[in-house]
Amino acid sequence: MNNSYNNEYLPFNLDKMVTNVVKLLKQNGLTVSTAESCTGGLISELITSVPGASSVFELGLCTYSERIKNEFLGVPESEIKKYGVVSNRVALSMVRGLKSRSGADVCISVTGIAGPDGGTEETPVGTVYIGFDIMGMQFVGLPNLSGLADKSRRNIRYASAAFAFETIEKALMGANRSK
Repeated sequence: MNNSYNNEYLPFNLDKMVTNVVKLLKQNGLTVSTAESCTGGLISELITSVPGASSVFELGLCTYSERIKNEFLGVPESEIKKYGVVSNRVALSMVRGLKSRSGADVCISVTGIAGPDGGTEETPVGTVYIGFDIMGMQFVGLPNLSGLADKSRRNIRYASAAFAFETIEKALMGANRSK
């Protein structure tokens, strides 16, 4: 799943989206948990900034180091060595480990390079993999952040969070329509 973001995510738009996601979670009696690396707890912070989030928010882990990804989420060291910590495989392993640990209905994992340093030709700054487990459906999204006018660390983190909430919002709205 790729999405291209050409503009900054304005805090107002992101706040509206997060509020709607929390509302949809409540309406459906669902819970949410996060395991974040490059977003450093931003997704958890945004969820808990919504009044009443305590009825849906289960767990927020900031799993920044490889060791913690391995010890807390069960991401195999061999997978990190083979694919790199910023990879589709690691994001999927992170979300699977989070699902196992938290049991939440919606789980989100994030691993990436927010910059300004750390990028390579193969994995440039702005490469972010976001793992999802939404009511048992597991997949990884790779937002195309190269279109951002502002490639600052802050903006990459916020655009990553926006992508996560947009993905969850669409999935939950689709689930509501199919009922």
